[in-house]
Amino acid sequence: MSDVEADWSPIHDAAFNGNVLCLQRLMAQGMCVNLNTLDKVSPLHVACRQGHTNCAKLLVENGANVNHTTVDGHTALTEASARGHVTCVSLLLKHGATPPGETSPSSPPIHTAAARGRSSHPECIEALVHCRADVDQDIDSLGSPLHAISNPTRSEKLHCIKIVNVAGADANKSTSGDSPLHIAARLSSPELVSALLHYGADRLLVNSEGKRCLDLVPPDSPVGRLLRETGVSPLKQLCRLSIRKTVGKQRLGFL
Repeated sequence: MSDVEADWSPIHDAAFNGNVLCLQRLMAQGMCVNLNTLDKVSPLHVACRQGHTNCAKLLVENGANVNHTTVDGHTALTEASARGHVTCVSLLLKHGATPPGETSPSSPPIHTAAARGRSSHPECIEALVHCRADVDQDIDSLGSPLHAISNPTRSEKLHCIKIVNVAGADANKSTSGDSPLHIAARLSSPELVSALLHYGADRLLVNSEGKRCLDLVPPDSPVGRLLRETGVSPLKQLCRLSIRKTVGKQRLGFL
């Protein structure tokens, strides 16, 4: 079915409310599953935004375009990832959603999931990483996924850091002059700083202003003490990081 434009339609309304029976009836009457609003929002976008997996499944199985983008560059996968709807994310990936980030370069799904960090977002990130989402993709407004994660601390954020680093993310990748460790230091977050150091973040790295992470915090603060006390990593940690760097992120799954 080709994409067509309309205002908010009955099929959008059914998808928004999770009304599977209404969707079935509308499709039986010939209503197009790829009917888009003037902002290019499809019924599949609406269903995935609301987390209505059964509606999304019905739409996909009846020809909905899983890679269609809105005027803002959002795909259904972006919508589901941003809201932590894991079952929708898995459904879309299973039915041919392109490698995450290729169809929505301004807001890749892994970045939107990483920035939120709610309880279900680590599972979304895990599904995206499993399908080869680029854990080092750099977006002008967001940086890398690791930069997006390095925001005010939540336990889910720490889990997200583990997932992207296990997938081979560069813990020292700089965006807008700052590394993820600089961001965590500015936020005075000992938990984030500790997690990033564990995955190889360089505490002596200098940002675009010529400042080390320790220069951004009071020396007697918890983060300051952590950065000051963290000396040379144990030999086991240095070997682990060296091996990870050598094999590259595309082969980490075989380790």
